[in-house]
Amino acid sequence: MTPITTDVTSPQQTSLPPEDAQQRVSHFMKTLQDEICQGLETADGGGKFHEDSWEREEGGGGRSRVLRDGNLLEQGGVNFSEVWGKQLPPSILKQRPEAEGHGFYATGTSMVLHPRNPYVPTVHLNYRYFEAGPVWWFGGGIDLTPYYPFAEDAAQFHRTLKETCDKHHPEYYPVFKPWCDEYFYLKHRQETRGVGGIFFDYQDGTDPLYRGPHADKAAANYSNQLSPQKNRTWEELFAFVNDCGRTFLPAYLPIVEKRRNTEYGDRERQFQLYRRGRYVEFNLVYDRGTIFGLQTNGRTESILMSLPPLVRWEYCYEPEPNTPEAELYNTFLKPQDWVNWKA
Repeated sequence: MTPITTDVTSPQQTSLPPEDAQQRVSHFMKTLQDEICQGLETADGGGKFHEDSWEREEGGGGRSRVLRDGNLLEQGGVNFSEVWGKQLPPSILKQRPEAEGHGFYATGTSMVLHPRNPYVPTVHLNYRYFEAGPVWWFGGGIDLTPYYPFAEDAAQFHRTLKETCDKHHPEYYPVFKPWCDEYFYLKHRQETRGVGGIFFDYQDGTDPLYRGPHADKAAANYSNQLSPQKNRTWEELFAFVNDCGRTFLPAYLPIVEKRRNTEYGDRERQFQLYRRGRYVEFNLVYDRGTIFGLQTNGRTESILMSLPPLVRWEYCYEPEPNTPEAELYNTFLKPQDWVNWKA
């Protein structure tokens, strides 16, 4: 692998990555994959992850790990990948045209879990790092997609994430929480994918904190009213991403233990399968990680491991009034201030 140098004269950066940046991030992403898989196997109590290692012809490769038919997880995947090459994908050049003409390096760990019990939420995580000539950034996030509404679960999840964010920057959570709501949004359904979490991208240490496409929405509005923020170093951002990755298990597993033994019937199972269809729609239509992976000739099976093993669609479904399913639509699929939620 040829190291990618960063132009010290670039006006985009106030902090340069260390010379061993790629090796350090790659090591962390693999370690994060190991830690998550070990924690999930313990929680599942029966299922084991099966690993497939793969190589990319243009440069790079990865480790795909999938657990199927476990006690907790109907299917879950935790992937590590690192790829490099000379030809940047269109999805990157559209956002950062100054990367044109440079080789690129990208690495990350991603995870999607589809539990068996409809009362246990689906969860997604992805943290990534990118370099191309004078351009580098960290991105990623985590979000929760419940099928049945429990406000205390959403509040606990968000409070755990906010605690991690606040250790690194007082404005991370106020910007990254609405950014998540806006990113994991199905425009054609006019609903969020779930109760959100945090999401950030293009974090290179410079202002503004919000670097998304929606200049007129909540995340941008909050970010824009902030006073100029002190520039953050590569090391500070790397430490933040480390802590974010390791926040997953304490944020999610308490919810699992609370809900995994809840009894359910065919009604709840059918609703779970129907709502999984929204996950499929989002990942195939909007998800940037899916688009990037396909555009860079990644391993298709690994890219699409995020899709649920079973799913169904129903024409013109409407939840019955005054049911838990209706509460999910009326409250939980709209952005809420979960940290300050009062029962």
